[in-house]
Amino acid sequence: MAKVEITDLILRDAHQCLIATRMRTEDMLPICKKLDSVGFWSLEAWGGATYDACVRFLKEDPWERLRQLRKAIPNTRIQMLLRGQNLLGYRHYSDDVVRNFVKLAAKNGVDVFRIFDAMNDIRNLRVSIEATHKEGKHAQGAISYTTSPVHTTETFIEMAKQFQELGCDSIAIKDMAGLLTPHATTELVTGLNKTIEIPIHIHSHATSGMADMCQLKAIENGCYHIDTAISAFSNGASHPPTETMVAALRGTEFDTGLDLELIQEIGLYFHEVRKKYHQFESEFTGLDTRVQVNQVPGGMISNLYSQLREQGALEHMNDVMKEIPKVRKDLGYPPLVTPTSQIVGTQAVFNVVTGERYKTITNEVKFYLQGRYGKAPGQINNTVRRKAIGNEDIIDCRPADLLDDEMGKLTSEIGELAKSEEDVQIYAMFPEIGRDFLQQREDNNLVPEPLEPPLATDNAGNPAPVDFNVTLHGESYHIKVTGTGHKNLETRPFYVSVDGMPEEILVETLDAIDLSGEPMNSKSSKRPRATQPGHVTTSMPGTIVDILVAEGDDVKAGDSILVTEAMKMETEIKAPISGKVVSINVGKGDSVNPDEILIELE
Repeated sequence: MAKVEITDLILRDAHQCLIATRMRTEDMLPICKKLDSVGFWSLEAWGGATYDACVRFLKEDPWERLRQLRKAIPNTRIQMLLRGQNLLGYRHYSDDVVRNFVKLAAKNGVDVFRIFDAMNDIRNLRVSIEATHKEGKHAQGAISYTTSPVHTTETFIEMAKQFQELGCDSIAIKDMAGLLTPHATTELVTGLNKTIEIPIHIHSHATSGMADMCQLKAIENGCYHIDTAISAFSNGASHPPTETMVAALRGTEFDTGLDLELIQEIGLYFHEVRKKYHQFESEFTGLDTRVQVNQVPGGMISNLYSQLREQGALEHMNDVMKEIPKVRKDLGYPPLVTPTSQIVGTQAVFNVVTGERYKTITNEVKFYLQGRYGKAPGQINNTVRRKAIGNEDIIDCRPADLLDDEMGKLTSEIGELAKSEEDVQIYAMFPEIGRDFLQQREDNNLVPEPLEPPLATDNAGNPAPVDFNVTLHGESYHIKVTGTGHKNLETRPFYVSVDGMPEEILVETLDAIDLSGEPMNSKSSKRPRATQPGHVTTSMPGTIVDILVAEGDDVKAGDSILVTEAMKMETEIKAPISGKVVSINVGKGDSVNPDEILIELE
């Protein structure tokens, strides 16, 4: 009897894909006892984007979340997603940081480490796998599945062989965008089973509508571990519903043996929880066969929508989705999974929003083109590479071989704000927001981002309508309200689709507008608008990360003078002309908008 084992993703990937990783620990703990009693092979509960979201948005200590979940789930393996040498950040870390992180994650409650590399560069995975084995934990090597002219079934089978040689306890087919088809699944699983001896797990997003079919084909061909999500957070950019797969296999030779009624109770709990996070819902996280072309993974869709909305650029969403495959090709067809999904996605946003491809290039794209993330799977566009890094040398060794040990330096930098090794790792992953988090904790001032009140209801308690047909000047339009942004004094953005196209409407009360017609509370009124060649601006809304010059400095055209962060990626702002720094109108941590004078040169 070939019993199928299930890893449920409700505590990590499911809400990462559908509500931008915003589920709070307080909504997880009450149901943990029931989750623990189901009998899942594992519960994926940590890693991925949860660490970032805890620190950046929820103002929760991610390590404390792990400890609380470990206490609440004593009988089921806790699984995490680890990005190899990237850990849970957006750069490569030195080997001592990687080993320390794995040691701490194991100590605080992680049993299974699913380890992947965005480039499928096996060199970037060795240290994480070795560290996991040292801690006596389960090391699962993950193949980042993708399709391109340079990716074949044979390349993935060869990668699995290398994982087995490194001592991995199992292999995961990580289909982060839902690109697998039933035929491709059959071919890959069959090939893997003929080549390797360790168990195979399949992880496939349901974006294209084929994931449950792919899982069945995988099972029929010898893969007996599948990833699913409790139904309230399933399908679309997420995963096949747990209840559906349990029911489909019940009474067959692959019966999971799990209690369907208990899982349905858990589903009803999360059905209510999801309503609390309605502001993070997106029309782009449902069934979308375009993923077979743009290859945007589930977690990226949810976060891209949220980030564009925060940038006030939601109307560009469809254009960005079309631009992503073009950027991916220019960069040599990397699989789109964190951090390469963020690197490619953010660059696509810049290309679209600025109106000129590669007018602004993020630091992360430059590092990628230097080889600092590993070997690109395919040929890189040399024109783009020259524009980004000129004639700089390209590294061909394992990127982390160029890094000195960092733990001592990081511990010294964060100083007394860090009360533990785990605190140092918070700072290591995200220096700016990590330091802010630890300082706010020290000041007893950790305030999570606000949640919007429950959706409006009519007199009978039913949800208020969000779909309308509107006639304006003789033309009919279909309007759907998809969400609202945070109220900023007297203004609030509303997000709608008009005949399927996303739009943003900014609503202001009349008394917030002065006689000039300029909104009194507008962020753009804080700084004057650029009018001269020496006025330094940014092309995207963002945050000032660093100021590289001081008033009175002489600079040359093209010198880096500011570093901004937008959509979690950093960009160096160059001097537009040669001259002297006359004034600096920003400080570290300031929010800035396009066309504002940030620095003045003359």
